[in-house]
Amino acid sequence: MSGDLAGLYQQVILDHSREKHGFGLAPTADASSHQLNPTCGDELTLQLHATDGVIGSVTWEGAGCSISMASASLLHDLAPGLTYDEARERIALFRELMQSRGAGVEDEDELLGDAIVLEGVSKYVARVKCAMLAWVALEADLAQLDAAH
Repeated sequence: MSGDLAGLYQQVILDHSREKHGFGLAPTADASSHQLNPTCGDELTLQLHATDGVIGSVTWEGAGCSISMASASLLHDLAPGLTYDEARERIALFRELMQSRGAGVEDEDELLGDAIVLEGVSKYVARVKCAMLAWVALEADLAQLDAAH
């Protein structure tokens, strides 16, 4: 990744950590999961609102580093309109991206949208859990919905 691109990605992460898209829990949700990163203390509650196997919206609240907050904000922008299977595909691809140690993955731009800005995080193993927190919460929410049907 070029220095200019890395700088742009860093700015997007900072912008999302300050201007948190989807921040604030709704009074009701179809599924909800609370996740904690015991390594650094980041925590997040993610609510999923869905109809007929399609994600309608994602809302969340949490506290933590700029990476975990930006990741949740980016996930909020990506998830609406995805089927549960499409969401699981994105989660698997994001997990693969986080395990790539900066090498990236195929089709990341198309499938992960702006969440690709977190690619650089994969170079720092201690920060991967921060980036994954919201995605693990979404995975847990999808499992709740599966169990309910």
